[in-house]
Amino acid sequence: EFPDAGREVVVVANDITKQAGSFGTREDVVFDLASQLSRAKGVPRVYIAANSGARIGLSTSVRDAVRVKWKHADDPSQGFDYLYLTSDDYKTHVAGPTTRKAAKAAIVSDPARLPSETRGGHWPAVYEVTDVFGDAKTEPDLGVENLRGSGRIAGESARAYNEVVTLTLVVGRSVGIGAYLVRLGHRTVQRASNSPIILTGYQALNKLLGKPVYSSNDQLGGPDIMHPNGVTHLVASDHLDVVCQAVRWLGYVPATRHGSLPVPPRLWDPPDRLVAWHPLPNTPYDPRMLLAGSSAKDARGVAQLSASSSSSDETSSSAATVRDDHDWIAGFFDRGTLTEALAGWAKTVVVGRARLGGIPVGFIVTENRTAEAQHPADPADPSSSERVTNQAGGVWFPDSAHKTAQAVADFDAEDLPLFIFANWRGFSGGQRDMFDEILKFGAQIVQQLVKFRQPVFVYVPPLAELRGGAWVVVDPTINEDVMEMYAAESARGGVLEPAGLVEIKFRDRDLKKTMHRLDAELQRLDAALIEARREDAESFDNVDGTNHRREAELRARIDAREKVLLPVYTSIAVHFADLHDTPGRMKATGVIRDVVPWARARLYFYWRLKRRLLEFAVRRRVVALSRGAWDAGMAAQRILDAGCPADDDQHAVAWLGDDKTSALAGLIAQARDAGLAKAARDLLGAAGD
Repeated sequence: EFPDAGREVVVVANDITKQAGSFGTREDVVFDLASQLSRAKGVPRVYIAANSGARIGLSTSVRDAVRVKWKHADDPSQGFDYLYLTSDDYKTHVAGPTTRKAAKAAIVSDPARLPSETRGGHWPAVYEVTDVFGDAKTEPDLGVENLRGSGRIAGESARAYNEVVTLTLVVGRSVGIGAYLVRLGHRTVQRASNSPIILTGYQALNKLLGKPVYSSNDQLGGPDIMHPNGVTHLVASDHLDVVCQAVRWLGYVPATRHGSLPVPPRLWDPPDRLVAWHPLPNTPYDPRMLLAGSSAKDARGVAQLSASSSSSDETSSSAATVRDDHDWIAGFFDRGTLTEALAGWAKTVVVGRARLGGIPVGFIVTENRTAEAQHPADPADPSSSERVTNQAGGVWFPDSAHKTAQAVADFDAEDLPLFIFANWRGFSGGQRDMFDEILKFGAQIVQQLVKFRQPVFVYVPPLAELRGGAWVVVDPTINEDVMEMYAAESARGGVLEPAGLVEIKFRDRDLKKTMHRLDAELQRLDAALIEARREDAESFDNVDGTNHRREAELRARIDAREKVLLPVYTSIAVHFADLHDTPGRMKATGVIRDVVPWARARLYFYWRLKRRLLEFAVRRRVVALSRGAWDAGMAAQRILDAGCPADDDQHAVAWLGDDKTSALAGLIAQARDAGLAKAARDLLGAAGD
């Protein structure tokens, strides 16, 4: 991505060979300053974690001098009263010339409290030790000062996440504050073995529990725990793999915050090729293959591999003709560039990074297959057991909504454009899910999208649907400056699924009315029934009830006909309701920007993405030059007014990419003039005040 000069990063690492990699006050200062440097430069901060948390210690100088006042000098098992220093040790550790004394001690003046060996005679004074500080020069970092330093670097890490790309490589144990630094940096690559992320070691927990419950720290914070719970994004097999995955991750993000996205000089997958991987109707499939592509062997049974004359344009142009199982069926993104993150957590949503025509992007796509959520048993609780929960595809659950919101925040902090391939029927709203805060995490998706600053494309892919609350939390009106929504030709969107809508708005009474309006047999029977009733009304000698029997017979035949027709008319009603959810209606009502056939979606979004990125860059530039006189919306309109093509993205890219064109140069000059005028007004206003 940076073939000429490479890229700059700030690396902070624990030295596990120095006091077990623990954090003392000096280590905290180095970490804090290094992180501040990364923020000042706007470059990524890489933290290589292998530590034992905040440093702990005891004053060995005082320990070696202190004495014990026993309750009974001849029987130590009875306990002790206090610790003390002799007069000579007091002069060394308490009354010496150092700026910070090693201890604080008070003279024991009550004879009854003196040690037995000092009572009577002329023994030197005895000083009871009340506080141990440690020698200022030789014994720093013994206790709470290290926790204060830990608080400093915790706060700095939280600020760094919001301002630069923070990446943590866990290559050894990371304890206490080390574990919090991992989480505060968010993006984590963890080695598969002997690299736990823990708060307390297993030996200490066993001691607390009074029995050997845990046998290793990996049980508490290894990848089997941290990957499924969303702390660890990627798991690597060894140290080299950790570094390789980190370098690959950095390849997606700009050299500096708010910088240009890194695009390789050579494109190995042309943006103008068709998207060949097209799912089959009513067939669950792996959404990763939709985006990354797959071999023909993996696509068999879930993707359309050949065209047919009866297929729609979208389907036939997407279909791939294959010769053997090794043929590659191309997906939406550049081949070989998709990297999934957080794969072990909340499996009903898939998130990661990829490239489109060489441009790095973040993506979120719905898992349409049923997934399992595993909750391990706690060895400390004998009554607990492993619990496995099945989660339906196409539904947001509390964990997957949380994962979605977290991914949006990560992509925003990495300055990546975002593609959301939306295929959700809604949110899971059962009692357990409501208790597990589905509302909170669903709202977080909106909160993160409101803050997003790069282009966001919400696309409903082929044969997918977006409904109810799931539509609401990704609707472009959440952040109209950056978000746009599109749909494939076979996509659907609406409040309810057609079958559910029919139960409410097209009930049996309406179905029967439609039957009688359209079915010739029912129309004939209705006419016969009317005639029978007319004859019955005109007849005065229907003593034997012949007309009544005829009416009952006709009514029975009508009921039987309605019963036969009900299933087919129900399907007709569902189809009619489905016609309200088509992309054509979405575009006609203005809720989507365009209908984009899946086969040509790659080329369409390549130019749209390039256009939006250049548009955003020009917009930020003119807003900055205007010194606040123009906002983002005004700048966007000024760009169009200056002559930027509104509906031709390819020509717009050429227009926006050359700031020497007269129209764009004029726009930049207007922004500069507006900024100078505003500065003058502000200056005159301040002088008047």
